[in-house]
Amino acid sequence: MADIRPFAALRPAPGLESVIAALPYDVYNRQEATEIVRRNQDSFLAIDRAETGFGPEVDTYAPEVYQRAARVLREWIEQGKFRKDEAPCYYLYELTMNGRSQTGIVACASVDDYLNGVIKKHENTRADKEQDRIRHVDACDMQTGPIFLAYRSHEILRETIRKCKEERPACDFVSDDGIGHRVWVIREEDQAGHIREQLQKLDAVYIADGHHRCASAVKVGLMRREEHPEYTGREEFNFFLAVLFPDEELYIMDYNRVVRDLNGYTAEAFLEKIEENFEVEKAEQSPYRPDRKGRFGLFLENTWYRLTARSHILSEDAVDGLDVSLLQNHLLGPVLGIQDPKTDRRIDFVGGIRGIGELERRVHTDMKAAFSLYPTSIGELFAVADAGRLMPPKSTWFEPKLRSGLFLHDLKDIDESETGGK
Repeated sequence: MADIRPFAALRPAPGLESVIAALPYDVYNRQEATEIVRRNQDSFLAIDRAETGFGPEVDTYAPEVYQRAARVLREWIEQGKFRKDEAPCYYLYELTMNGRSQTGIVACASVDDYLNGVIKKHENTRADKEQDRIRHVDACDMQTGPIFLAYRSHEILRETIRKCKEERPACDFVSDDGIGHRVWVIREEDQAGHIREQLQKLDAVYIADGHHRCASAVKVGLMRREEHPEYTGREEFNFFLAVLFPDEELYIMDYNRVVRDLNGYTAEAFLEKIEENFEVEKAEQSPYRPDRKGRFGLFLENTWYRLTARSHILSEDAVDGLDVSLLQNHLLGPVLGIQDPKTDRRIDFVGGIRGIGELERRVHTDMKAAFSLYPTSIGELFAVADAGRLMPPKSTWFEPKLRSGLFLHDLKDIDESETGGK
Protein backbone atom coordinates (compact mmCIF):
# COMPACT_ATOMS: atom_id res chain seq x y z
CA MET A 1 0.00 0.00 0.00
CA ALA A 2 1.50 3.32 -1.08
CA ASP A 3 1.65 6.27 1.32
CA ILE A 4 1.20 9.29 -0.96
CA ARG A 5 0.27 12.32 1.08
CA PRO A 6 -0.74 15.94 0.41
CA PHE A 7 1.61 18.76 1.38
CA ALA A 8 1.74 22.55 1.56
CA ALA A 9 3.80 23.50 -1.47
CA LEU A 10 5.73 26.67 -2.07
CA ARG A 11 4.69 27.82 -5.52
CA PRO A 12 5.62 30.80 -7.70
CA ALA A 13 3.55 33.91 -7.14
CA PRO A 14 0.78 34.27 -9.75
CA GLY A 15 2.23 35.47 -13.03
CA LEU A 16 5.76 34.27 -12.27
CA GLU A 17 5.23 30.58 -13.07
CA SER A 18 6.40 30.81 -16.67
CA VAL A 19 9.39 32.98 -15.69
CA ILE A 20 10.64 30.76 -12.86
CA ALA A 21 9.88 27.26 -14.18
CA ALA A 22 12.93 25.52 -15.67
CA LEU A 23 13.83 22.17 -17.13
CA PRO A 24 15.56 19.74 -14.74
CA TYR A 25 19.05 20.70 -13.61
CA ASP A 26 20.69 17.73 -15.36
CA VAL A 27 19.34 18.59 -18.81
CA TYR A 28 21.99 21.27 -19.24
CA ASN A 29 25.73 21.52 -18.97
CA ARG A 30 27.22 24.40 -16.99
CA GLN A 31 27.72 26.67 -19.98
CA GLU A 32 24.14 26.21 -21.18
CA ALA A 33 22.70 26.78 -17.70
CA THR A 34 24.81 29.91 -17.25
CA GLU A 35 23.56 31.37 -20.52
CA ILE A 36 19.93 30.73 -19.56
CA VAL A 37 20.38 32.45 -16.19
CA ARG A 38 22.18 35.34 -17.90
CA ARG A 39 19.11 35.88 -20.08
CA ASN A 40 16.61 35.28 -17.26
CA GLN A 41 17.84 35.91 -13.72
CA ASP A 42 14.57 34.55 -12.34
CA SER A 43 15.02 31.15 -13.96
CA PHE A 44 14.96 28.43 -11.31
CA LEU A 45 18.32 27.31 -12.68
CA ALA A 46 19.77 30.17 -10.62
CA ILE A 47 18.97 27.95 -7.62
CA ASP A 48 19.11 24.46 -9.12
CA ARG A 49 22.46 25.23 -10.77
CA ALA A 50 23.80 27.90 -8.44
CA GLU A 51 27.27 27.66 -9.99
CA THR A 52 25.78 29.91 -12.69
CA GLY A 53 26.34 32.76 -10.21
CA PHE A 54 30.12 32.23 -10.23
CA GLY A 55 32.90 32.41 -12.75
CA PRO A 56 34.47 29.26 -14.19
CA GLU A 57 37.22 29.37 -11.56
CA VAL A 58 34.70 28.15 -8.93
CA ASP A 59 34.11 24.40 -9.03
CA THR A 60 30.57 23.27 -9.78
CA TYR A 61 30.48 21.32 -6.52
CA ALA A 62 32.24 23.84 -4.27
CA PRO A 63 30.61 24.46 -0.85
CA GLU A 64 29.88 28.08 -1.74
CA VAL A 65 27.72 26.91 -4.66
CA TYR A 66 25.28 25.15 -2.33
CA GLN A 67 25.42 28.06 0.11
CA ARG A 68 24.46 30.38 -2.72
CA ALA A 69 21.54 28.13 -3.74
CA ALA A 70 20.15 28.30 -0.19
CA ARG A 71 20.66 32.05 0.04
CA VAL A 72 19.01 32.84 -3.30
CA LEU A 73 16.07 30.60 -2.43
CA ARG A 74 15.57 32.38 0.91
CA GLU A 75 15.78 35.76 -0.83
CA TRP A 76 13.19 34.80 -3.40
CA ILE A 77 10.82 33.61 -0.69
CA GLU A 78 11.35 36.84 1.29
CA GLN A 79 10.74 38.88 -1.88
CA GLY A 80 7.43 37.10 -2.42
CA LYS A 81 8.45 35.24 -5.55
CA PHE A 82 7.30 32.04 -3.83
CA ARG A 83 4.24 31.65 -1.63
CA LYS A 84 3.44 28.71 0.60
CA ASP A 85 -0.03 27.21 0.67
CA GLU A 86 -1.67 27.47 4.07
CA ALA A 87 -2.70 23.82 4.32
CA PRO A 88 -1.63 20.51 2.77
CA CYS A 89 -3.08 19.94 -0.70
CA TYR A 90 -2.82 17.64 -3.64
CA TYR A 91 -2.05 19.30 -6.95
CA LEU A 92 -2.63 18.28 -10.54
CA TYR A 93 0.05 19.04 -13.11
CA GLU A 94 -0.88 18.70 -16.78
CA LEU A 95 1.72 18.85 -19.53
CA THR A 96 0.70 19.08 -23.19
CA MET A 97 3.12 18.34 -26.01
CA ASN A 98 2.13 18.22 -29.69
CA GLY A 99 -1.57 18.06 -28.76
CA ARG A 100 -1.08 15.14 -26.36
CA SER A 101 -1.61 15.64 -22.62
CA GLN A 102 -0.64 13.81 -19.46
CA THR A 103 -1.81 14.73 -15.97
CA GLY A 104 0.07 13.86 -12.79
CA ILE A 105 -0.79 14.11 -9.11
CA VAL A 106 1.74 16.26 -7.27
CA ALA A 107 2.22 14.94 -3.76
CA CYS A 108 4.80 13.67 -1.31
CA ALA A 109 5.90 10.03 -1.46
CA SER A 110 7.25 8.09 1.47
CA VAL A 111 10.93 7.43 2.18
CA ASP A 112 9.86 4.13 3.75
CA ASP A 113 8.00 3.11 0.59
CA TYR A 114 11.27 3.54 -1.32
CA LEU A 115 13.18 1.53 1.27
CA ASN A 116 10.65 -1.33 1.40
CA GLY A 117 10.17 -1.62 -2.35
CA VAL A 118 6.66 -0.20 -2.78
CA ILE A 119 8.35 2.47 -4.89
CA LYS A 120 10.24 0.44 -7.47
CA LYS A 121 13.30 1.41 -9.46
CA HIS A 122 14.76 0.13 -12.71
CA GLU A 123 18.14 1.90 -12.80
CA ASN A 124 21.25 1.98 -10.68
CA THR A 125 22.49 5.30 -9.37
CA ARG A 126 25.99 6.74 -9.09
CA ALA A 127 27.23 7.93 -5.71
CA ASP A 128 28.89 11.05 -7.15
CA LYS A 129 25.70 12.19 -8.87
CA GLU A 130 23.69 11.48 -5.73
CA GLN A 131 26.08 13.52 -3.60
CA ASP A 132 25.45 16.69 -5.59
CA ARG A 133 21.68 16.64 -4.98
CA ILE A 134 22.09 15.49 -1.38
CA ARG A 135 24.16 18.60 -0.68
CA HIS A 136 21.73 20.80 -2.61
CA VAL A 137 18.62 19.53 -0.79
CA ASP A 138 20.35 19.60 2.58
CA ALA A 139 21.60 23.16 2.13
CA CYS A 140 18.28 24.50 0.84
CA ASP A 141 16.20 22.51 3.34
CA MET A 142 13.91 22.08 0.39
CA GLN A 143 13.22 19.55 -2.35
CA THR A 144 13.16 21.52 -5.59
CA GLY A 145 12.99 18.87 -8.32
CA PRO A 146 10.03 16.46 -8.41
CA ILE A 147 10.53 12.74 -8.94
CA PHE A 148 8.65 11.39 -11.98
CA LEU A 149 6.63 8.39 -10.78
CA ALA A 150 4.20 6.14 -12.65
CA TYR A 151 1.34 3.90 -11.60
CA ARG A 152 -1.05 1.48 -13.27
CA SER A 153 -4.08 3.57 -14.09
CA HIS A 154 -7.59 2.71 -12.94
CA GLU A 155 -11.00 4.13 -13.72
CA ILE A 156 -11.94 5.60 -10.33
CA LEU A 157 -8.82 7.74 -10.00
CA ARG A 158 -9.06 8.71 -13.66
CA GLU A 159 -12.60 9.98 -13.15
CA THR A 160 -11.67 11.86 -9.97
CA ILE A 161 -8.87 13.66 -11.81
CA ARG A 162 -11.21 14.50 -14.70
CA LYS A 163 -13.71 16.12 -12.33
CA CYS A 164 -11.01 18.12 -10.56
CA LYS A 165 -9.85 19.49 -13.91
CA GLU A 166 -13.28 20.93 -14.58
CA GLU A 167 -12.30 23.74 -12.23
CA ARG A 168 -10.26 26.73 -13.39
CA PRO A 169 -6.51 26.00 -13.22
CA ALA A 170 -4.34 27.92 -10.77
CA CYS A 171 -1.80 28.54 -13.52
CA ASP A 172 -1.76 28.04 -17.27
CA PHE A 173 1.17 28.86 -19.54
CA VAL A 174 3.16 27.64 -22.53
CA SER A 175 6.93 27.40 -22.08
CA ASP A 176 9.46 28.49 -24.68
CA ASP A 177 9.71 24.95 -26.06
CA GLY A 178 5.97 24.87 -26.83
CA ILE A 179 4.97 22.64 -23.90
CA GLY A 180 1.70 23.60 -22.19
CA HIS A 181 1.63 23.59 -18.39
CA ARG A 182 -1.49 23.76 -16.22
CA VAL A 183 -1.81 23.36 -12.45
CA TRP A 184 -4.86 22.75 -10.27
CA VAL A 185 -4.89 22.95 -6.47
CA ILE A 186 -7.08 20.31 -4.78
CA ARG A 187 -8.20 21.98 -1.57
CA GLU A 188 -11.70 20.49 -1.33
CA GLU A 189 -11.58 17.90 1.43
CA ASP A 190 -13.83 15.34 -0.26
CA GLN A 191 -11.78 15.40 -3.46
CA ALA A 192 -8.45 15.27 -1.62
CA GLY A 193 -9.70 12.46 0.62
CA HIS A 194 -10.88 10.48 -2.38
CA ILE A 195 -7.51 10.88 -4.10
CA ARG A 196 -5.66 9.78 -0.97
CA GLU A 197 -7.95 6.77 -0.58
CA GLN A 198 -7.33 5.65 -4.15
CA LEU A 199 -3.57 6.21 -3.96
CA GLN A 200 -3.41 4.06 -0.83
CA LYS A 201 -4.76 1.17 -2.86
CA LEU A 202 -1.73 1.16 -5.17
CA ASP A 203 0.42 -1.90 -4.52
CA ALA A 204 3.38 -0.43 -6.37
CA VAL A 205 4.60 2.87 -7.74
CA TYR A 206 7.44 3.06 -10.27
CA ILE A 207 10.24 5.57 -10.78
CA ALA A 208 9.96 6.60 -14.40
CA ASP A 209 12.60 9.32 -14.36
CA GLY A 210 14.73 10.89 -11.64
CA HIS A 211 16.44 7.93 -9.97
CA HIS A 212 19.31 10.10 -8.70
CA ARG A 213 16.98 12.80 -7.35
CA CYS A 214 14.93 10.10 -5.64
CA ALA A 215 17.90 8.33 -4.06
CA SER A 216 19.28 11.68 -2.91
CA ALA A 217 15.96 12.74 -1.36
CA VAL A 218 15.75 9.45 0.51
CA LYS A 219 19.29 9.79 1.84
CA VAL A 220 18.61 13.30 3.08
CA GLY A 221 15.57 11.90 4.89
CA LEU A 222 17.72 9.23 6.50
CA MET A 223 20.27 11.86 7.53
CA ARG A 224 17.52 13.85 9.22
CA ARG A 225 16.33 10.75 11.03
CA GLU A 226 19.80 10.33 12.48
CA GLU A 227 19.76 13.97 13.55
CA HIS A 228 16.32 13.49 15.14
CA PRO A 229 16.36 10.01 16.72
CA GLU A 230 13.01 10.77 18.34
CA TYR A 231 11.33 11.20 14.94
CA THR A 232 7.74 9.94 14.60
CA GLY A 233 7.66 9.27 10.85
CA ARG A 234 5.24 12.14 10.23
CA GLU A 235 7.89 14.84 9.82
CA GLU A 236 8.29 16.37 6.38
CA PHE A 237 11.78 14.89 5.95
CA ASN A 238 10.18 11.43 5.83
CA PHE A 239 8.63 12.32 2.45
CA PHE A 240 9.82 13.60 -0.90
CA LEU A 241 8.36 15.62 -3.75
CA ALA A 242 6.89 13.56 -6.60
CA VAL A 243 4.49 13.70 -9.53
CA LEU A 244 2.56 10.49 -10.24
CA PHE A 245 1.28 9.77 -13.75
CA PRO A 246 -0.96 6.94 -14.98
CA ASP A 247 0.85 4.57 -17.31
CA GLU A 248 -1.67 4.98 -20.13
CA GLU A 249 -0.78 8.66 -20.56
CA LEU A 250 3.01 8.36 -20.60
CA TYR A 251 5.09 8.79 -23.71
CA ILE A 252 8.47 7.10 -23.95
CA MET A 253 10.66 8.06 -26.88
CA ASP A 254 13.47 6.10 -28.48
CA TYR A 255 16.94 6.34 -26.97
CA ASN A 256 19.42 5.86 -29.77
CA ARG A 257 23.13 5.02 -30.02
CA VAL A 258 26.05 6.38 -32.03
CA VAL A 259 29.47 4.73 -32.18
CA ARG A 260 32.86 6.20 -32.99
CA ASP A 261 34.35 3.29 -34.96
CA LEU A 262 33.67 -0.24 -36.20
CA ASN A 263 36.28 -1.91 -34.02
CA GLY A 264 38.62 -2.52 -36.95
CA TYR A 265 35.98 -3.85 -39.35
CA THR A 266 35.43 -2.41 -42.78
CA ALA A 267 31.82 -1.43 -43.45
CA GLU A 268 31.39 -4.48 -45.67
CA ALA A 269 32.92 -6.87 -43.12
CA PHE A 270 30.84 -5.32 -40.34
CA LEU A 271 27.57 -5.84 -42.20
CA GLU A 272 28.56 -9.43 -42.95
CA LYS A 273 29.47 -10.07 -39.31
CA ILE A 274 26.20 -8.80 -37.84
CA GLU A 275 24.23 -11.02 -40.26
CA GLU A 276 24.84 -13.82 -37.75
CA ASN A 277 22.30 -12.31 -35.35
CA PHE A 278 20.37 -9.80 -37.46
CA GLU A 279 18.74 -9.86 -40.85
CA VAL A 280 20.24 -6.91 -42.72
CA GLU A 281 18.33 -5.09 -45.48
CA LYS A 282 18.57 -1.67 -47.04
CA ALA A 283 15.79 0.42 -45.47
CA GLU A 284 12.89 1.54 -47.63
CA GLN A 285 12.70 4.85 -45.76
CA SER A 286 15.52 7.30 -45.15
CA PRO A 287 16.03 8.04 -42.35
CA TYR A 288 14.73 4.79 -40.92
CA ARG A 289 12.76 4.68 -37.68
CA PRO A 290 11.97 1.13 -36.48
CA ASP A 291 8.26 0.32 -36.66
CA ARG A 292 8.16 -2.50 -34.14
CA LYS A 293 10.03 -4.25 -31.35
CA GLY A 294 13.01 -6.31 -32.52
CA ARG A 295 13.90 -3.99 -35.38
CA PHE A 296 16.70 -1.45 -35.51
CA GLY A 297 17.95 1.18 -37.91
CA LEU A 298 21.62 1.39 -38.85
CA PHE A 299 23.08 4.46 -40.56
CA LEU A 300 26.45 3.66 -42.08
CA GLU A 301 28.29 5.39 -44.90
CA ASN A 302 25.27 7.48 -45.93
CA THR A 303 22.98 4.45 -46.13
CA TRP A 304 20.15 3.38 -43.80
CA TYR A 305 19.76 -0.32 -43.14
CA ARG A 306 16.97 -2.18 -41.37
CA LEU A 307 18.19 -4.77 -38.87
CA THR A 308 15.76 -7.42 -37.66
CA ALA A 309 16.75 -9.58 -34.70
CA ARG A 310 16.87 -13.26 -35.64
CA SER A 311 14.70 -15.60 -33.60
CA HIS A 312 17.58 -17.31 -31.82
CA ILE A 313 18.56 -14.12 -29.95
CA LEU A 314 15.04 -13.18 -28.86
CA SER A 315 14.25 -13.67 -25.18
CA GLU A 316 11.22 -13.63 -22.89
CA ASP A 317 13.41 -12.45 -20.03
CA ALA A 318 12.34 -9.04 -18.68
CA VAL A 319 15.81 -7.53 -19.25
CA ASP A 320 17.43 -9.68 -21.92
CA GLY A 321 14.35 -9.30 -24.12
CA LEU A 322 14.58 -5.51 -24.25
CA ASP A 323 15.65 -4.08 -27.59
CA VAL A 324 18.43 -2.12 -25.89
CA SER A 325 19.68 -5.44 -24.48
CA LEU A 326 19.47 -7.25 -27.83
CA LEU A 327 21.58 -4.54 -29.44
CA GLN A 328 24.08 -4.45 -26.59
CA ASN A 329 24.39 -8.20 -26.02
CA HIS A 330 24.49 -9.32 -29.66
CA LEU A 331 26.11 -6.43 -31.53
CA LEU A 332 27.66 -3.59 -29.53
CA GLY A 333 29.41 -5.94 -27.11
CA PRO A 334 30.55 -8.96 -29.14
CA VAL A 335 31.12 -7.20 -32.47
CA LEU A 336 32.14 -3.64 -31.61
CA GLY A 337 33.80 -4.50 -28.29
CA ILE A 338 31.74 -2.00 -26.29
CA GLN A 339 31.36 -4.06 -23.13
CA ASP A 340 30.39 -1.30 -20.71
CA PRO A 341 28.34 1.42 -22.38
CA LYS A 342 28.37 3.46 -19.15
CA THR A 343 32.11 4.07 -19.38
CA ASP A 344 33.20 3.35 -22.97
CA ARG A 345 33.94 6.63 -24.74
CA ARG A 346 33.41 5.02 -28.13
CA ILE A 347 29.64 5.17 -27.68
CA ASP A 348 27.24 8.05 -27.12
CA PHE A 349 23.48 8.27 -26.66
CA VAL A 350 20.98 10.47 -28.47
CA GLY A 351 17.53 11.04 -26.99
CA GLY A 352 14.57 10.71 -29.34
CA ILE A 353 13.53 14.32 -28.74
CA ARG A 354 16.47 15.34 -30.97
CA GLY A 355 15.05 13.43 -33.91
CA ILE A 356 16.49 10.81 -36.24
CA GLY A 357 18.19 13.56 -38.21
CA GLU A 358 20.53 14.10 -35.26
CA LEU A 359 21.90 10.58 -35.82
CA GLU A 360 22.85 11.45 -39.38
CA ARG A 361 24.43 14.70 -38.22
CA ARG A 362 26.57 12.90 -35.65
CA VAL A 363 27.77 10.35 -38.22
CA HIS A 364 28.65 13.19 -40.58
CA THR A 365 30.66 14.94 -37.86
CA ASP A 366 32.23 12.82 -35.10
CA MET A 367 30.84 9.28 -35.32
CA LYS A 368 31.09 6.33 -37.69
CA ALA A 369 27.67 4.69 -37.36
CA ALA A 370 24.30 5.20 -35.67
CA PHE A 371 21.56 2.89 -34.44
CA SER A 372 17.91 3.91 -34.13
CA LEU A 373 15.78 1.89 -31.71
CA TYR A 374 12.13 1.18 -31.12
CA PRO A 375 11.06 2.81 -27.83
CA THR A 376 10.97 0.76 -24.65
CA SER A 377 7.37 0.47 -23.45
CA ILE A 378 6.06 1.41 -20.01
CA GLY A 379 4.94 -2.22 -19.66
CA GLU A 380 8.51 -3.38 -20.15
CA LEU A 381 9.69 -0.88 -17.55
CA PHE A 382 7.11 -2.19 -15.06
CA ALA A 383 8.11 -5.80 -15.78
CA VAL A 384 11.79 -5.11 -15.11
CA ALA A 385 11.02 -3.25 -11.87
CA ASP A 386 8.55 -5.93 -10.72
CA ALA A 387 11.24 -8.55 -11.23
CA GLY A 388 13.65 -6.55 -9.09
CA ARG A 389 15.94 -6.13 -12.07
CA LEU A 390 17.70 -3.17 -13.66
CA MET A 391 17.52 -1.87 -17.21
CA PRO A 392 20.66 -1.23 -19.26
CA PRO A 393 21.82 2.41 -19.25
CA LYS A 394 19.87 4.87 -21.40
CA SER A 395 16.85 2.64 -21.99
CA THR A 396 14.07 5.22 -21.73
CA TRP A 397 13.60 8.85 -22.71
CA PHE A 398 10.44 10.42 -21.27
CA GLU A 399 8.88 13.52 -22.77
CA PRO A 400 7.78 16.08 -21.87
CA LYS A 401 10.11 16.83 -18.97
CA LEU A 402 8.70 18.05 -15.66
CA ARG A 403 9.58 21.63 -14.79
CA SER A 404 11.46 22.44 -11.62
CA GLY A 405 10.40 25.42 -9.55
CA LEU A 406 6.64 25.01 -9.89
CA PHE A 407 6.39 23.07 -6.62
CA LEU A 408 8.84 23.10 -3.70
CA HIS A 409 8.64 20.80 -0.69
CA ASP A 410 9.81 22.40 2.57
CA LEU A 411 11.57 19.85 4.77
CA LYS A 412 11.01 21.91 7.91
CA ASP A 413 7.92 21.24 9.97
CA ILE A 414 6.01 24.30 11.16
CA ASP A 415 7.10 24.03 14.75
CA GLU A 416 10.73 23.53 13.68
CA SER A 417 10.71 26.59 11.41
CA GLU A 418 9.40 28.67 14.33
CA THR A 419 12.11 27.48 16.70
CA GLY A 420 14.94 27.56 14.16
CA GLY A 421 15.43 23.78 14.11
CA LYS A 422 16.48 21.98 10.96
